[in-house]
Amino acid sequence: MTKIFSVGEVTRGIKNTLEAAYPFVWVRGQVSNLSRPASGHVYFSLKDEDASLACVWFRHAQRGEETFDPLTGEVFDDGPRPGLAAVMRNGQEMLCAGRVTVYGPRGTYQLVVELAQDVGLGELHLRFEELKKKLAGMGWFDAARKRPLPRHPLRVAVVTAATGAAVRDFVRIAADRGSGCSIRIYPVPVQGDDAPPRIAAALELAAAHDWAQVVVLIRGGGSLEDLWAFNDERVAKAVFESPLPVLTGIGHEVDTAIADMVADVRAATPSHAAQLLWPERQELVQRLDDASQLLDRAWELGMQEREKSVKECERALHWLSPQRSLERLDERFAEAVRRLMAAAQALTERKERRLAAETASLRHAFGPAALDTGLLAVRQLAARLVRAGESFAERAAVRLERETLRLKAADPLLPLERGYSILQRPDGGFVRSVAGLEAGDNLRVLVRDGAADVAVTAVHAVSAAEAAGMPAGGKKIKGDRSDDES
Repeated sequence: MTKIFSVGEVTRGIKNTLEAAYPFVWVRGQVSNLSRPASGHVYFSLKDEDASLACVWFRHAQRGEETFDPLTGEVFDDGPRPGLAAVMRNGQEMLCAGRVTVYGPRGTYQLVVELAQDVGLGELHLRFEELKKKLAGMGWFDAARKRPLPRHPLRVAVVTAATGAAVRDFVRIAADRGSGCSIRIYPVPVQGDDAPPRIAAALELAAAHDWAQVVVLIRGGGSLEDLWAFNDERVAKAVFESPLPVLTGIGHEVDTAIADMVADVRAATPSHAAQLLWPERQELVQRLDDASQLLDRAWELGMQEREKSVKECERALHWLSPQRSLERLDERFAEAVRRLMAAAQALTERKERRLAAETASLRHAFGPAALDTGLLAVRQLAARLVRAGESFAERAAVRLERETLRLKAADPLLPLERGYSILQRPDGGFVRSVAGLEAGDNLRVLVRDGAADVAVTAVHAVSAAEAAGMPAGGKKIKGDRSDDES
C-alpha cells in the first residue's frame, strides 16, 4: 500500500534533500523586496531574468564595521566601513554564499546567507531610479490625480502583444467574469527599441477612438531588460496624458515598472488586471440571488406593512363609526354623571363641615360669656369716650380763645381804635412806604369813625420819628420830592 505522508514529513524530506545537495553555494543576483525588521535579521530576494530566490541573513552572521574585505583580506585604506547588511539596497547586484534550506511554516525554500559581497548597481537600475525620481518630482505618481476604474466596463481597449500569453490569459479570464463586454486589441511590440513609441501611439489611438471606457496595458513576466519598454518616459507620458483611466498589469507581482507607477490602477499580473475589472460571474449570480432574496423579503415586509395598515384603517373606521361615536358619548356621559355626583357629594360634605365650624365659631363669639365680656368692654369704652370728649372740648376751648386773640391782634383796623390812621391808594392798596409817592397823588385816609380824601403836597424821605416832629409844609430836606421836581 502506498504510504500517505504528512505535510511535515514531506517538508522535512525536501529540506534534508536540499541541504544535502546545496550545503554551501554562491549565488549572484539583484536585490529586491529588502526588509529589515526590528529583530535585526535581513530578508530579501536575489533576482535575475529567470527566477527569484528568497534569502535570509541572520543577525549573528552579519558583520558590523569592517576594516578589511572578508573574502580577499584586503585592508581598507580609508578606514572602517559599515557592514554590507546595513547599507545594501534594492537593485544592488550581490554575491551571496550560504546553504539552501526549507522554511517549514511556509513551505518555501530559501538561502541562509553567511557571506555576501557587493557587485554594484546595474546600469538599468540606475536609469530606472533616475527616471523614477524625475517623474515623482513632476507629480506623475501623485495619488490625488489617479482615477477609479469604471464598474463592470462594457468596452475595454487592451494594448499588448497580439500573440502573447498575457492577452490570452486576460481574454480567458474576462470570458468567465462579469456580465459580458467588448474587448478591442491594439497590438504592439512589448519588448525592444521599437516598443516604447508603438505603445505610446497605441494609447493615444485608443483615446482618440473615443470608444473604450478604460485602457488596459499588459505584458507577461521577464527580466528587467525585457520589461524595459515600460520604463520609458514616452510610455509614462502617454499613460499620464491619457483621458481614459489606465490599468496596467506588467510582469509578475514583484515587478514594478514606471508605467505601473503612473497608471491610475496597477494590477500584479495581466490575469489580475482582468480580475480587477470584472467580478466573478458566480459572484454576480450570488449577488443576483441575494438581490432576489432581498426583493422577496422586501415584498413580504411590504405586504405585512400593508396588512398592518389595513387593520389600522379598519380599527380607525370602527372607531369613527356613528355607533362607536354614540357608545363613546354614552361612556363620556356616564363618566360625567359619575364625576358630577362625586363632586356634589364632596361639595355637600365640605359645606356641612364649614357650617359646623361656623356654628361653633358663632357660639364661641356670641354666647352668654361672650355677651358679658362684650358688655363690659362697651361700658369701658363708653367711659373712655366720655373722658376723651371732655378733654377734647377743653383743649378746643383753650385753642379757640388763643386763636381769637391772635386774630384780633392781626386785625388791620384795630390801630384805628387807638387813634391811628391808614393811607389807601385809589387802586385799593395801602401805603407802606414813601417809595412810589409823588406830590399831587390823591390818597384816602382811613380813621376810626370814617375816611377823608387828601392830596400829597410834599414827600419827605425821613424816619417816622422825624416825620412825626416835622411841621406840615416844613422845610425840604435831602431826598424830598416836590411838585417842581416831578
